[in-house]
Amino acid sequence: MTPAEITTALEQKFGEKITSKKLDAAGFDPFVVVEPSALVEICRFLRDDPRLGFDMLNCMSGVDYFEVDAKKAPKAGFEPHLEVVYHLQSFNHGHRFTLKVILPRWKDGKAGELPEVNSVVGIWNMANWHEREVYDLTGINFVGHPGLTRILLSEDWAGHPLRKDYEFPLEYHGIRGR
Repeated sequence: MTPAEITTALEQKFGEKITSKKLDAAGFDPFVVVEPSALVEICRFLRDDPRLGFDMLNCMSGVDYFEVDAKKAPKAGFEPHLEVVYHLQSFNHGHRFTLKVILPRWKDGKAGELPEVNSVVGIWNMANWHEREVYDLTGINFVGHPGLTRILLSEDWAGHPLRKDYEFPLEYHGIRGR
């Protein structure tokens, strides 16, 4: 199936839970943006529908859309937010597709409270490590994950280094950082 056909199948099944799409993104993978609350249901459909058969989560990334320079922020063209990007593949059908979820930078607008989205580990087991990496580096909490702990940084590390407003520590356990 083409990205347009996959998107049509999603729109027919889920309607307004598909909040936007970009199928002609030159240089980028075609994608749809879905409501965070519908993520698991949509992912299960993408895996289980015989026309789609997305049996593999290739990659998953957390992206911080935040302009740290206050003078540039009004011209950035977006409101600050986080995105979780899911790259899917079907071995049987040979097609690929990208799904995105847009989240606030902080849960309920409270600085320091990590935003949440439901885990897809129950759909693709490989999400286990991907979600831990996104949690570790970007600070997104995956609700229902069986063991959401840091995977790259030590457990006592403060913060999430891929957030644009992250400040690297001057020192960590006696090791100079900058």
